[in-house]
Amino acid sequence: MTYDTVVFDNDGVLVGRTRFDVLRDATEETFEQFDVTDPDPDDVHDMTVGTTPGKVGGITDTYGLDATTFWEARERTLSLAQQEEARAGRKTPYDDIDALETLAELDVDMGIVSSNQQETVDFLLDHFGLRDHFGAAYGREATIGSLDLRKPHPHYIDLALADLDPGPGRTLFVGDNESDVVAAQNAGIDSA
Repeated sequence: MTYDTVVFDNDGVLVGRTRFDVLRDATEETFEQFDVTDPDPDDVHDMTVGTTPGKVGGITDTYGLDATTFWEARERTLSLAQQEEARAGRKTPYDDIDALETLAELDVDMGIVSSNQQETVDFLLDHFGLRDHFGAAYGREATIGSLDLRKPHPHYIDLALADLDPGPGRTLFVGDNESDVVAAQNAGIDSA
């Protein structure tokens, strides 16, 4: 089958993943911004990866913090940490990133859908000079509610497809884990 449109996950597909310790340290820094100098390591872990709105609310209640304010600071701090990793050459595009040029020459429309922050996605596209390849690029908003819209929810894929306006049955989502496959299925498109 040939595809007119390809939507990519970002981290682990186009660019390398950010090391967990970098993300964890940024989460600890977020707690410190709110004068929480010795948070429970389990709370730090839960606020670093795979969290839910319920966990955010429960953990911030434990420390007497406003959930929305804390989460916005957490998102900003993690995004800045990832930006620093890119600037330092530790978070870079994969060696086969030139394949985007080939797809562009074949008139394939391309988009990005990431569960990472929109701020991070935007920075990486600009920093690595990749923005012009993509007609749509979506990451999460810096809100607690956006956690419920992460893949495998099709929300951000649906937004990208609305921007790209592909023909029926001719779109491929390229991801690197099960949530990507399920998100593509939920959006009614093929996956690889």
